[in-house]
Amino acid sequence: MHAEGFAGGELKHGPIALIENGTPVVAIMPAAGSLLAEKMASNIQEVKARGAVVIAIADSGFEAADYLVRIPTTHEFLQPVLAVVPLQVIAYEMAVARGNDVDQPRNLAKSVTVE
Repeated sequence: MHAEGFAGGELKHGPIALIENGTPVVAIMPAAGSLLAEKMASNIQEVKARGAVVIAIADSGFEAADYLVRIPTTHEFLQPVLAVVPLQVIAYEMAVARGNDVDQPRNLAKSVTVE
């Protein structure tokens, strides 16, 4: 599965064109009640209008999402640290489901030699 990350502010400048019916979108939501949370909510409404399936990682309930992964509320500067953990678990579980060796990924060396 191919995946890319986009900043919420960039969605309407191109990435929105990639969204079609059934496209999974993982939204890392800023702290509830913040200005950024309102902007992200607007972005989620846009992708939902195009048929996307939205998985939100948030510190509080977010009704617009199809699925919610709840993380603890913390200082806004620390929230991204908490939000990355569910993403790592999702990546791990997807790799295992696909039969990939997560302990020894193919084409990955332990060290890189620079000449």
